[in-house]
Amino acid sequence: MSAIAQTRALVASLHGELVRGGLAVWTMGNLSARVPGEELIVIKPSGVPYDELTPESMVVVDLDANVVEGDLAPSSDTATHAYVYRALADVGGIVHTHSAYATAWAAHGLAIPCALTGQADEFGGDIPVGPFARIGGEEIGVGIVETLRGHRSRAVLMRSHGVFTIGADAREALKAAVMCEDAARTALLARTLGELPRLDQADIDALYDRYQNVYGQRPMTERET
Repeated sequence: MSAIAQTRALVASLHGELVRGGLAVWTMGNLSARVPGEELIVIKPSGVPYDELTPESMVVVDLDANVVEGDLAPSSDTATHAYVYRALADVGGIVHTHSAYATAWAAHGLAIPCALTGQADEFGGDIPVGPFARIGGEEIGVGIVETLRGHRSRAVLMRSHGVFTIGADAREALKAAVMCEDAARTALLARTLGELPRLDQADIDALYDRYQNVYGQRPMTERET
């Protein structure tokens, strides 16, 4: 399979994970991936139900959001995705959801404070909130980049809109979306018991470093050093 065909298959498959993870309903939300070795993006078509998505229905666009391959119109968020890819060369995948708990924080324009070790592990601090912008152009992408640039979080809550997550690849971006919703849900429940006590910054830094550099299975050479 060509790199484009492989990416189309991956993007179609990962959209199913958005539904299974409870992050997307009806046709809302989208996921994209950069085609390895190409200045191209594969993204979901606009308004197509998730159970009808196939590799062939995915749309290939360039980094200026122009359609290169595909019979369907791309997602209405394509310009947003394209802007982020142009601005952040290390991003290989983007996920956008309106997942309920995280979007509840976005509706109030509130960042999710880092009160839990799991959030410190995954995001390295608070999950920030970005500015409101209308859908359809690059404005949302500008807000995402300005909010996340220099920030350890791979998730941003765009005010009155929803969640955008980034990753080195599409799977990493999907994981960030899943973990963002989990953090948002737990933090919202915890707030019913009173004000959330944020972890000390030194503890957040230590937890993030351990999770990113020690946790999980690694090559023997890394574990021995």
